[in-house]
Amino acid sequence: MAVAILLVAAGAFAVAHVWSPHANLRITLGPPGSTAERFITAFVSVSRVQHPRVNLDLVRVDDLAGSAKALEERRTDLAIVRSDAGAPANAQTIVILRRDVVALIVPPHSPVTSVANLAGKTVGLVAGPLQDTNTRVLDMVLSYFNIPAKDVGRAILPIDALAQAVRQKKVAAILAVGPMAPGEIVDGVAAVARATKGTPGILALDEAEAIGKRFPGFEAIDVPVGAFRARPATPSESVTTLAVTYRFAASELMPNVVAAAIARSILTTKAKLTAVTPLAAQIEAPDPDDKSPILPVHPGVASYLSNGDQSFFDQAQQYLYLGGVVISLAGSLLAAASAGWARRRSEAEWRPVWRLVEIADAAPGADRAELAALEGEFRAIVSAMLGCTTGAVSTDCLSAFATALAHARDALDRRRASLGPETALPSAPTLVVAH
Repeated sequence: MAVAILLVAAGAFAVAHVWSPHANLRITLGPPGSTAERFITAFVSVSRVQHPRVNLDLVRVDDLAGSAKALEERRTDLAIVRSDAGAPANAQTIVILRRDVVALIVPPHSPVTSVANLAGKTVGLVAGPLQDTNTRVLDMVLSYFNIPAKDVGRAILPIDALAQAVRQKKVAAILAVGPMAPGEIVDGVAAVARATKGTPGILALDEAEAIGKRFPGFEAIDVPVGAFRARPATPSESVTTLAVTYRFAASELMPNVVAAAIARSILTTKAKLTAVTPLAAQIEAPDPDDKSPILPVHPGVASYLSNGDQSFFDQAQQYLYLGGVVISLAGSLLAAASAGWARRRSEAEWRPVWRLVEIADAAPGADRAELAALEGEFRAIVSAMLGCTTGAVSTDCLSAFATALAHARDALDRRRASLGPETALPSAPTLVVAH
């Protein structure tokens, strides 16, 4: 009797816990003092106030490559990645954090008027955490112009030392990557101006759009007059060059409603984030119609940007547990008691799991009518599981049911999206059982 009372109490507590939307999200944190660390610290600070039911677990990584690898290996749910720096194949964009220009800074009256002129010369790169990443940028640009990497020397030095090397004509140009705001390019232009007592220029890359098509991590960008120095202006006239983007990315397996909620949270609290760190001022929504093969927009985010709010945090009827949801002691008691009944498992208790797998397999080929039927059956299975007597289903079966449920939900959502917006099928509540 005592066990039964405990089971009923634990079941009631667990149901209340499930119906209250909450989640743990793992997010990468860059090395101490890095741009990534400052932004994530601000994001966590604002999120704790805005969404106290969401716990953000920080995953420390050494650099951008480590951040991308953590997402690819599913050791994190969210990561900051740079579009040209080994973006994971399973990553999709939540928001664009920053757009950085790739600039080749040349001294006043430089004979270098195109990338082709760099053959046989030395290019400077700013020493720092991103020097290897930016060296690969230089290699890709040179390869587009059929210039072997070995034909161009490299000097990796601090900004002021590079500027002196430019003045001494040991370095023909400096490759810097940074925003149209205080950063690496602005510092580089100022240093070269001081060293040469003249006005530096920015080498135009009129082939930027074509380079972006060959290397999808890049895109073309027009830099306006005076973007990096006002008086005298640098550049002195608008130039086209390359850009890379820093993105807040999630795994392609993240449910649409969660991805949409994260994007909404960041975009609607941009002012608060900017008050904590100026880095947030450059946050922008991705283009929902962008079809880039590198870091495509998450379908949940694209739907939110196209159709409006669909908030995980603000709509209690849409709830999901993500990996690492903390279950209360009552939930643990329920799991322990259920485990004691493992020998009584029957084929009947596993039948909903197999059917959810079949629904997931059938969804990609379903027409509108068939999809509606599958949705109805999906909802019926969820309702039946919610109506089960506490302890009637084993822990192993509940775990398998949660996995199959997420798999089927994702397959139905993807098929509904592929059939077009006129198929307006209501989303069924999603039950995720943690153990």
